[in-house]
Amino acid sequence: MDIPLSTIAVVGLGTMGTGIAEVLARSGREVIGIDTDEAAARRAVASLEASTARAVERGRITEEERRDALARFRTFSDLQAAADAELVIEVVPESYEIKQQVFRDLDAVVSPATILATGTNALSVTRLAAESQRPERVLGLHFFNPAPAMKLVEVVSSVLTAPPAVEAVTELARLLGKEPVAIGDRPGFVADGLLFGYLNQAAAMYEANYATREDIDAAMKLGCGLPMGPLALLDLIGIDTARTVLEAMYSTSHDRLHAPAPILGQLASAGLTGRKAGRGFYTYAEPGSQTVVPDALTPAPRGAEAAGRTVRSVGVAGSGTMASGIAEVFAKAGYDVVLAARGQEKADLAKARIAKSLGRSVTKGRLSEQARDETLARITAAASLDAFAEVDLAVEAVAEDLLVKQELFATLDKVCRPGAVLATTTSSLPVVAIARATGRPEDVVGMHFFNPAPAMKLVEVVRTVLTADDVHATVHEVCHAVRKHPVDCGDRAGFIVNALLFPYLNNAIKMVEEHYASLDDIDAAMKLGGGYPMGPFELLDVVGLDVSLAIEKVLHNEFRDPGLAPAPLLEHLVAAGCLGRKTGRGFREYARR
Repeated sequence: MDIPLSTIAVVGLGTMGTGIAEVLARSGREVIGIDTDEAAARRAVASLEASTARAVERGRITEEERRDALARFRTFSDLQAAADAELVIEVVPESYEIKQQVFRDLDAVVSPATILATGTNALSVTRLAAESQRPERVLGLHFFNPAPAMKLVEVVSSVLTAPPAVEAVTELARLLGKEPVAIGDRPGFVADGLLFGYLNQAAAMYEANYATREDIDAAMKLGCGLPMGPLALLDLIGIDTARTVLEAMYSTSHDRLHAPAPILGQLASAGLTGRKAGRGFYTYAEPGSQTVVPDALTPAPRGAEAAGRTVRSVGVAGSGTMASGIAEVFAKAGYDVVLAARGQEKADLAKARIAKSLGRSVTKGRLSEQARDETLARITAAASLDAFAEVDLAVEAVAEDLLVKQELFATLDKVCRPGAVLATTTSSLPVVAIARATGRPEDVVGMHFFNPAPAMKLVEVVRTVLTADDVHATVHEVCHAVRKHPVDCGDRAGFIVNALLFPYLNNAIKMVEEHYASLDDIDAAMKLGGGYPMGPFELLDVVGLDVSLAIEKVLHNEFRDPGLAPAPLLEHLVAAGCLGRKTGRGFREYARR
């Protein structure tokens, strides 16, 4: 039986080209590796030898299969070697001049039926195809790094690409065990189109000295479940590469979110391009190493700042999921907790929710029955905030409405003893505006937990210009006591996580509005290509479209950036009452329970 596209040439044997060659060789294809740098070719052979040896050790392939794969991979220094290839994949540097020259040279070598694929993630496939004598046979075939492990392959068509060429490489991708996503031609395509805008905003956030690199990265890993923080990922990708991608995106979109943050250009110009140089946003043990070593920007160990206030008892205001979750967190850590709601019935229901949550932990073997009973015994359900008279820390988790929170804090100001720390869990409102509702704004701080509070490790600690040093220190000490990871950020809309997450979600919606890609393809691209635990539309439906729209409006109002304006499709769905899973319909429809 014939193998479709059985002889394939890979032009450019850097990390990506070598990875693609390995995937092809292990699938039974004859692979012609071409690189003008003979040292690169030798490294590619050595890499394939090492990776297949590891595969044998792990029982994934046999020694015979390894020998066969190695025999199918041959390297050359001249494009003439591609003469018999049915498909050529170029993975040379991201430069129109270099790639166009490769295509012109290939035109003189390969047969008229050969498919020419570019591995670009930033440049226009149409522009590259126009330089070829056979533009109908040119398309984009964008693998993700590391190619042997990553499942996503973006198949990019230009207006000139013939459907049979697309069908052939799409089938090849499936036979390679990949998930092909068919998309049109625009810089960044789907995965990088969404990813690099987010990375750029993270770089700009760091450049503005809003938060440390460590806190930005920790926030996105712990708050969103991402495998890497954005600044560490920029170092991995290469800061020069990221800037090239963003320049290409900005030249087409003219969206300020894609205008490369100046720090990217500064680092690239200085040769600080990330891991490959040994230094980028972080410093590494040596060029190419993944081991981060301390440098002048590494935060000093905590303990040198002001000592915090003593906290033995905690008041939690609210009766919803977040309030009960926070109360559970503190009670499990040994604090006496007063859970206050508007009325005894609501407070009792909130405590019952905690009992149910703890019961699930017992059933799963994560908690003993004795620990459950002791935790519940530490929680007092109260009918009003008057029960907060003696607490050391009061945390509110009520509706995300500034007037409601200001009224509550005015009450806390009267009820709570002098010296008590007053914390708001707001995710989008100005903490200082809440603090000014009290006569002691120095005691007020943001303490943004993430839902579900018992499971999520992140707490964003939001310090206003009025927050006292010992209040800030208190929150850090308390976070560590309840086994949460605090990250510091200033008092501005979205803090770290939402300020980076929601523009990304908004841009995904705009892709659908523009009919560039489907919901399913975008979700698949971000899960398979970006390592996201959920695709953007899955996440939007879970969060709630109304909640998402409210946060988008806050971000747009604060930063006044046209690129942050909520996508009209999001506004239309909210107006229609399609709010996500909670209403049974959002971007997708859900079965009614």
